[in-house]
Amino acid sequence: MTSAGDDMTERSKLTPVLTRRWLSPTSWTIDTYLQFEGYSALRTALSAHPDQLIQLIKDSGLRGRGGAGFPTGMKWGFIPQGDQGAAAKPHYLVINADESEPGTCKDIPLMMADPHSLIEGSIITSYAIRAKQCFIYVRGEVLHPLRRVQNAVNEAYAAGYLGKDILGSGFDLDMVVHAGAGAYICGEETALLDSLEGRRGQPRLKPPFPATSGLYAAPTVVNNVETIATVPSIVSGGSDWFRSMGTEKSPGPKIFSISGHVERPGQYEAPLGITLRELLELAGGMSGGIPLKFWTPGGSSTPLLTAEHLDAPLDFEGMTEAGSLLGTTALMIFNETVSVPWAVLKWTEFYDHESCGKCTPCREGCFWLAKVLRRMVDGQGTPADVELMLDLCDNILGRSFCALGDGAVSPITSGIKYFRQEFLDLCTEQPGDVTVARPRQQAELAGAHR
Repeated sequence: MTSAGDDMTERSKLTPVLTRRWLSPTSWTIDTYLQFEGYSALRTALSAHPDQLIQLIKDSGLRGRGGAGFPTGMKWGFIPQGDQGAAAKPHYLVINADESEPGTCKDIPLMMADPHSLIEGSIITSYAIRAKQCFIYVRGEVLHPLRRVQNAVNEAYAAGYLGKDILGSGFDLDMVVHAGAGAYICGEETALLDSLEGRRGQPRLKPPFPATSGLYAAPTVVNNVETIATVPSIVSGGSDWFRSMGTEKSPGPKIFSISGHVERPGQYEAPLGITLRELLELAGGMSGGIPLKFWTPGGSSTPLLTAEHLDAPLDFEGMTEAGSLLGTTALMIFNETVSVPWAVLKWTEFYDHESCGKCTPCREGCFWLAKVLRRMVDGQGTPADVELMLDLCDNILGRSFCALGDGAVSPITSGIKYFRQEFLDLCTEQPGDVTVARPRQQAELAGAHR
């Protein structure tokens, strides 16, 4: 973990908040967490009225860290209150820890290094929305973080922070850690709920929304790991303190996952609004001094950007103005040795594999996009294939059942927008040619034959 240093601008300086415990020995234990004022925010929260906590999160401007950036306090406020209809049903909190997006790697390190921040945030959130049961849905393949979170939950129960009459407040909460079955689609909140209920993970038709008809058809809040882990610091520091970091519309600190062709890939905590140029300085610059060619601001489902966007602010508004999305702040950095069509093909094959098959545009569209791209990368495409792919993308975008289809077309349309000639150059190649345009593909093929 690294935060902005003295050489950065005042706006970019930050004392670590989310990652301040990460480098401590045994940071994942309750003893270490308590040494850093752990669970003190919970005591403060339990002394307040639930509605006050919801208003505090609204005032802080905290936005969902899972990709969509929806205002967290507003989402909590959608939960119906009262004694009739949906309000009379049990309320649930579900933590979306099914981190599966290519390039995204912030929630898993957080659960590994500091699971108690997630648990304390979950308890505070459950109290605020009047939920007495919380589920943490962790991607099944990440066994080590799964065990870390389960062990932390056990420690919290033993210390009296979970269970009956928490800290003598009269508030009861049970927490279940659930291992998913390994499907990218379950990162979509309604598909996650179906999976949690024991059904095949597929997105639901909305409305009704989870706030009124979520888990077991009861009012449910679904939040990302990083979002909930941020809550205790807001309760302790207050909304004004939280807004002192980041930008006006995108306040607070954020964990940026930097991978690819940089000297020091890893997790970097910085205020929202920092630029890639500043983050690259923190990461030691481009590896080998080879110039930047393209990058993703929020994982493979966000439109590609180029070196022209080095100074675009990494916040929700700044990325939209640049023609992309902030997403999960998974910055994948590619230098000039990488073929754009090759990289786009790899992502498209992922989406083709992970499509749940529920809707025709995504199921059929991703399949054909992958086939056309493979044909082009193998040197058997035609110039007409570029327009064919754009036409396929146009028939998927906004027409699929959930956002998976939209995410699948983003790297293709943006790749063609900035690097159309690179796609056209492939059309003149023969299958046996070895060209500079496809070094990564050649390396992959060579590795496969070893």
